[in-house]
Amino acid sequence: MKRMEAAKQKYDSIPIPDELSKRVRMEIEKADKIQHKTRINRKRNTVIKKTAAAAAAAAILFTVGVNSSETFAKAVCDLPLIGSIARVVTFRSYETKTEDAGISVDIPSVDFISADLDGLQKEVNEEIHTFCEQYADQALSEAAEYRQAFLETGGTKEEWAEHEIQIKVWYEVKAQTDQYLSLAVMGNNNWNHAGYASRYYNFDKRAGTWISLKDLLDPDQIPSAEESVRSQIKQREKETGMEFWGDEWKGIGQDTSFYINSAGNPVIVFAEYEIAPGAAGTQEFEVIK
Repeated sequence: MKRMEAAKQKYDSIPIPDELSKRVRMEIEKADKIQHKTRINRKRNTVIKKTAAAAAAAAILFTVGVNSSETFAKAVCDLPLIGSIARVVTFRSYETKTEDAGISVDIPSVDFISADLDGLQKEVNEEIHTFCEQYADQALSEAAEYRQAFLETGGTKEEWAEHEIQIKVWYEVKAQTDQYLSLAVMGNNNWNHAGYASRYYNFDKRAGTWISLKDLLDPDQIPSAEESVRSQIKQREKETGMEFWGDEWKGIGQDTSFYINSAGNPVIVFAEYEIAPGAAGTQEFEVIK
């Protein structure tokens, strides 16, 4: 565990080039202005015509240039309205390739239709966009450092190209029901097993609020939920033949990572190395309510 913590501290301490961070941030701000203008027009049309809800479900295409001729960017609103409250749109999508690595990024935004939720929408999307930006910046910086070390130790540029270093940032809508919206945003690369990162965003649309696992489960359900997870950990340990570290899990807390599945049940997520060796990957355990 100490080795894992030391590796994580080293990863988190990698400096992010100011020029790269400013460039990504500038493009996000540019696309944000386009999206804001679109939302204002949609709300104005809602007042004029009640059928604007159907129009709000139409695809919106943004084209945003990012770096140079090597880069293309696109953003498509391709998911339907979730009930009448919220939807998830592709805020920005781009691919680019540098001498260090190739990168593919899909950045989502949560679009709350109600004007009363503008504050929540801003807070949510700022956090999502920051996570995506920081992951991409840090992964590119780490790839550049990796390439430099590779060349300095005798590797050639041709051999480096054969590595086909790739960085990916993407998202998945885990659940879209009348009451809940559950979204996972992830970043990964193909050279560092410890480089996977994820964030989960869960909302109660009826209340217009974020929800934690403790909000989703009644107090008297938490002990049985924890016992269910521990039992599943032991079962998976038997199935895989790997030694899990379930005893180190402190139980359900305010910051426990989870998403909501299509059945409306919470799925607790453990990151790589959190309760098992890295070879086990991310571990997920459904809690039946």
